[in-house]
Amino acid sequence: MATAGSGRRGVLFDVDGTLVDSNYLHAVAWWQAFRRYDHDVPMSAIHRAIGMGGDKLVAHLLGEDRDAGQDEELDATHGAVFSTWWPSLRSFDGARELVRECADRELVVVLASSASKPELKVLREVIDADAAITAATSSGDAEESKPSPDILQAALEAADLAAEDTVFVGDSVWDVHASAELGIPTIGLTCGGTSEAELREAGAEEVYGDPRELLERLDASLLGRLLDRG
Repeated sequence: MATAGSGRRGVLFDVDGTLVDSNYLHAVAWWQAFRRYDHDVPMSAIHRAIGMGGDKLVAHLLGEDRDAGQDEELDATHGAVFSTWWPSLRSFDGARELVRECADRELVVVLASSASKPELKVLREVIDADAAITAATSSGDAEESKPSPDILQAALEAADLAAEDTVFVGDSVWDVHASAELGIPTIGLTCGGTSEAELREAGAEEVYGDPRELLERLDASLLGRLLDRG
């Protein structure tokens, strides 16, 4: 892990709902998984939980008195349903250019994803900016999923970054909570379906509509100020 003052500055990107337009497909996949096991969970409630790791999402939505023996099967069913939409996934407008611009300005770019390795491979292909990406995490890199900060800690270590030299870009309140535990400032994007008010209430320091808007306002953003420190 990088030590304070190492001089390396970086940006951690959440992927689902931040760079790739996938949150609503995840919500439908979870809805179908729940229905398969006779759980009638409103899709609006599922959407608000997207951004949590699968294990925590199930507990959050079904409660502590659920049959926890179904958790892994529910998660696997969600993954199987979601995989049928992989060919339809698209990155948000400006996502590819934002990632490349950050790298061009000598920020270390890390994808802080909790996706499985096969899913992460697909997401990276959708973003189409691999040459600009220094490192990426997957579900196997963290013991605890978001809102625990483990995946962000793993992302810092993968790229030899210190929290104080880093900005996190995410789309959910769970992203903001995880980042706050490590003292990493968060830029929130509303393209994942969470409102500016909710993101700011969770602690996001800045909020933009999507990657394109952040790219257009990069110089004035937290990322621009991080670059100015050099």
